[in-house]
Amino acid sequence: MDYSEYKSLAFKRFEDGVLQVTLNRPEVLNATDARMHWEIAQVWKDIDADQQVKVVLVTGAGRAFSVGGDNNMLAQTLGDAEKIAGLWREASDIVYNMINLDKPIISAINGPAFGAGLAVALLADISIVAENVRFTDGHVILGVAAGDHAVIIWPLLCGMAKAKYYLLTGEMLDGREAERIGLVSMCVASGQLLDKALEVAHKLAAGPQQALRWTKRSLNNWLRMAGPSFDTSLALEMLGFFSADIKEGNAALKEKRPPRFVSR
Repeated sequence: MDYSEYKSLAFKRFEDGVLQVTLNRPEVLNATDARMHWEIAQVWKDIDADQQVKVVLVTGAGRAFSVGGDNNMLAQTLGDAEKIAGLWREASDIVYNMINLDKPIISAINGPAFGAGLAVALLADISIVAENVRFTDGHVILGVAAGDHAVIIWPLLCGMAKAKYYLLTGEMLDGREAERIGLVSMCVASGQLLDKALEVAHKLAAGPQQALRWTKRSLNNWLRMAGPSFDTSLALEMLGFFSADIKEGNAALKEKRPPRFVSR
């Protein structure tokens, strides 16, 4: 499998079948532009077809995992039905392509994670976060429904009560709190993050591959059962891209001020 056409992702192979995938736009904290968003959706299919890969480790270059969609992509998408439809399809593909990849995925969450980046971080089968990392879903802060992954995975990870609290308030949480409530698999010191993630990846690569993949496939039926709820949330998020609230939320983010939502 040749990954040379990917522009926003970097790849490193290990001899035992571990493939490290790095979100690679460090100059903008790995914010997702249109190209990167498409690549994050597509790459899981290529990894599925890559017979040399046993385990995937995904992380971010520099000091962030990914801060989500960049402002230019968001501004160009608002109110544009064709672009919103394309964004909806890719956002859906990110979630379902990760779920349907039977090979284990490990995320090493090395810095801030939002939007599509947070979707990748938390949909990984094993998520390992540095203790000082802070993140939030943040959709409601922008003025749209939490749609791109949260409804399908947060209630299963941390329970409905915590999921509702963080998804409705948009409040930040750090690595320690994320581990405490069960939102991530493990929290470690920042200097130990990649070493620990690689340790787990190599351990899985040395394991019984068919058993691992069939276990993941079976467990992910819990996520597949939540598919209709996710589909609804994603559609409602996209509907919000036609609203005045998202325009205000995006403006407030750019201007670094509290939003004054029209619908409040």
